[in-house]
Amino acid sequence: MTEEFNESMINEVQEGDKVKGTVQQIEDKQVVVHIEGGKFDGIIPISQLSTQHIETANEVVNIGDEIEAFVTKIEQTEDSGHYILSKRKLDENLSYEKLQKILDEDGTIEAEVTEVVKGGLVVDAGIRGFIPASLISVNYIEDFSNYLGKVLTLKIEELDQTNNRVILSHKKIEQESLSSQKEDFLNNLSQGDVLEGKVARIANFGAFIDLGGIDGLVHVSELSHDHVKSPEEVVTVGDTVKVKVRAIDRDAERISLSIKDTLPSPFEQIDNNFSVGDIVPGKVVRLAQFGAFVEIGAGLQGLVHISQISHEHIGKPDEVLEKAQDVQVKILSIDKDEERISLSIKDTIEQETDYDESYLNQTNSDDDNPTLGDVFGDKLKDFKL
Repeated sequence: MTEEFNESMINEVQEGDKVKGTVQQIEDKQVVVHIEGGKFDGIIPISQLSTQHIETANEVVNIGDEIEAFVTKIEQTEDSGHYILSKRKLDENLSYEKLQKILDEDGTIEAEVTEVVKGGLVVDAGIRGFIPASLISVNYIEDFSNYLGKVLTLKIEELDQTNNRVILSHKKIEQESLSSQKEDFLNNLSQGDVLEGKVARIANFGAFIDLGGIDGLVHVSELSHDHVKSPEEVVTVGDTVKVKVRAIDRDAERISLSIKDTLPSPFEQIDNNFSVGDIVPGKVVRLAQFGAFVEIGAGLQGLVHISQISHEHIGKPDEVLEKAQDVQVKILSIDKDEERISLSIKDTIEQETDYDESYLNQTNSDDDNPTLGDVFGDKLKDFKL
């Protein structure tokens, strides 16, 4: 009865079958396996023993280990024979099945970096996986050697068993982590908060400040109390700066910042340098329909109302003034609480007249009080009542 059962089992072993066996012998380039129910022993070449590159078979198996493998070929003669087996192919199939399930569920895997090659990293994902350089990190990495031996959490980008292609991404893990950090950061951020950050980038319109995973923008007008033409006049990439949060757009993940608001206001010290009634030099910085804004000191701008620009009537300030023009102004008032200064150009200019004022300086005499006779002379001599 037992012999009939064994003969039946022997006849069923064919190419492509999955068989189970026990390691009997380990040689330099192959492993000999006793196959349960098989007519012959199985041989696993070292190249078919593991999904990873190995130098010797005993790196992955020991005598007595139970092994499952695919039968790739049956070699036999009249007197003897053996099965050619592949443990690697079976492991690859199992790994692909596992990875496909993880990909379907949008999960992650952990894999050790086994090689640093041109263009990326090779990892052991149960099978050989590859991380292209563009998918290693959100940051630019010049030297990949530091990754060797590290275990990375990865997302599966592409899985193609037919072409034995497994593409993985560590960059996506970092992006998801940064996104979560950004969300937490924004949810805990409030308008008016004062933070420290590092200047990450500079553009014509302002400076981007890294607040720790998320950038905020300091517009050029918010860099200093002084008039700034270019951000490079005030900040340099890498500088650590103190900033105040002016506005937050959580949906767009935008933060508006100010360096100027963290600095002392020029109005705090204005009494040390300026007083009402002073006549001081200034520069026209802006023209409006209602007047001109004149800078009289760093961060100190005052308004010259259109009525205070000239003794003559003008329709618009740009009839007599232009931007960047140097002018003399008189300080009419200072409101430190509202940070407003009222100025006058007109009061610094002597009013010109179009008539002779010399008579105003003459002393009183009879000539100053003419009679009717002096005015009309002989024209009244023939007048009768």
